[in-house]
Amino acid sequence: MKYVIAVALLGIVACLGAALFFMLKGGRDGRAKSGGMARALTLRIALSVVLFLCVLLAWKFGLIQPGGLPVGK
Repeated sequence: MKYVIAVALLGIVACLGAALFFMLKGGRDGRAKSGGMARALTLRIALSVVLFLCVLLAWKFGLIQPGGLPVGK
């Protein structure tokens, strides 16, 4: 499960990088001609939602356990 989360996070960061590339490539008028930035940001949102749902389902089915700091120490 750790590998799935790591790959999803890398995909999200890659989409952010692609959006930055398309934003910088857009030119002086600020409009990207191909709509690549919008597609990259849409894909990033979709990956984020899927990752959130996968983490919730993995917790529900007991594949991952919540951790954290012990209370009172």
